[in-house]
Amino acid sequence: MSWVTQDMVVGIDVGGTRIKGVLATPEGDVAAHTVRPTPPRVGERLGEVTADIVAELTAQVAGADPLAVGVVVPGLVDDAGIGVWSANLGWHDLDLRAVIGVQLNVPVAVGHDVRAGLLAEHRLGAARGVDNVLFVPLGTGLASAILVRGRPVTGSLWTGEIGHVIVIPDGPLCGCGQRGCLEAVASAGAIGRRWSAATGLTGDARQVAERVRAGEVEATRVWNEAIDALTRAVAPVVAAVGIELVLIGGGLVRAGATLLDPLRAELAHRLGDRDVVRVAPAALGDRAGALGAATIALELAGR
Repeated sequence: MSWVTQDMVVGIDVGGTRIKGVLATPEGDVAAHTVRPTPPRVGERLGEVTADIVAELTAQVAGADPLAVGVVVPGLVDDAGIGVWSANLGWHDLDLRAVIGVQLNVPVAVGHDVRAGLLAEHRLGAARGVDNVLFVPLGTGLASAILVRGRPVTGSLWTGEIGHVIVIPDGPLCGCGQRGCLEAVASAGAIGRRWSAATGLTGDARQVAERVRAGEVEATRVWNEAIDALTRAVAPVVAAVGIELVLIGGGLVRAGATLLDPLRAELAHRLGDRDVVRVAPAALGDRAGALGAATIALELAGR
């Protein structure tokens, strides 16, 4: 394919376990991509890591010279580009735009990973044509983003942070320091940890899903507790906001019907068995955050 390289942007999604990067066109076509493990104490090296990813991506496409770079992160991010707090990456009050911008000679946009992922799904993926959407990626952590009448909802710094709502009093310890948070029960990371703690075996959420399909009792208990907690948190949001589509993303969505079928049934039950909301898998997979980062870079570049 022949690329118009002067119109490209870079989008980078800094996750708890992996960093994903894309070199993308305004139409959302990915010309180059990369995935690497998130290094320890990444906040201290974020500028260096970002510059290295930009260099890697642009080296894959002859003549690529990005208009802007977008970087999205988990946790709390304010309008000034400060990473106020991240439970999974361990930083406080990190000036994201400054530490990244000093390493680059192009404009830098920063934002929240889940809100950016929802923007990408609305523009390019499973939420196209739907303007009232709740996006819930289930990965290392758990957060959400809301679209109402086609516009992302923002308010306080904690907008969308349903992962740190307590669903089981005195439940499992969360990375935020509280006990019983939704993230500590229903994220992909939590499912793997809880099953491992219960069985003494080592496994992740993907393996737990396989054991659920095989009928293993302990795996099924952990899985059902996660779905129960998730729907208890999601149902009031759906009812209060008028959500038409609940979009499930993150690595856990690869479990397919093992996750989505009981999630649909339990959510419908909590909503009084009314057929008011559709539950669907996100379409962009692991690239949603990076494509969302590319979207905010395009906005910064006026494209």
